[in-house]
Amino acid sequence: MAEKLRSGSAEAKAALGRAGRYSELPGGLRVKEVRVAEGERFVVCHHPESAARDAAVRERLVARLTDMITTSDRLSPTRRAELRGVISTKPGLARFLRTTPGGLLRVDAEAVKAEAKLDGKYLLRSSDPALSAADIALGYKQLAQVERGWRDMKQVLDLRPVYHRREDRIRAHVVLCWLALLLVRVMENSCSDTWANLRRELEKLQLGSFSGPAGAFRQRTEVTAAQRAILGKLGLAEPPRLQQLTPPAS
Repeated sequence: MAEKLRSGSAEAKAALGRAGRYSELPGGLRVKEVRVAEGERFVVCHHPESAARDAAVRERLVARLTDMITTSDRLSPTRRAELRGVISTKPGLARFLRTTPGGLLRVDAEAVKAEAKLDGKYLLRSSDPALSAADIALGYKQLAQVERGWRDMKQVLDLRPVYHRREDRIRAHVVLCWLALLLVRVMENSCSDTWANLRRELEKLQLGSFSGPAGAFRQRTEVTAAQRAILGKLGLAEPPRLQQLTPPAS
């Protein structure tokens, strides 16, 4: 299970503060095991790409907070208190806000520094003595992938519960959901991009219907370079330019 990094618990602080060398796993994930309690194992995980993303998010939050409080010294105590109340409703900003004894609003440099130490890290706790630190980390990562799959089916694929009564229909519905998610994952892994970006690009490929005295036909739009690259990575041929040629009715 994951332990909250900002929980303030003595065990979490001890685990994060314990020195030790990381072991690198495939995919760039780095792990190290620390012992801080009898019968409990803690594994600190660090991912460089996540660390860079966390740092960028924090920089944007600090910049936004700085803009909000830049002119706050000129406000009346009441208006300054109102501004502090507004900031307190935004947890991402509030944790970097400091109020001086005189009631002035400042960016908390110590909080920013402490937050930087958590970039790209998460803490795992396990009571299993047989698992290695790598197995604990990879097992939790697999759990995260399962949870991501459920979110993607509900939000990305927009699948909703369908209430079946017959067993064969229930099984068919589950298989269709699984196949849809599998297709998304295959495309993401093959193209090294997100499903949202891939779908956005492929949706530009349209099929138009045309009719006239000589008959009717359907013709696709030109394939862009980006679409051609996606199809190539997936091993798919470009769709035919012309489809469904229909002669005029006699």
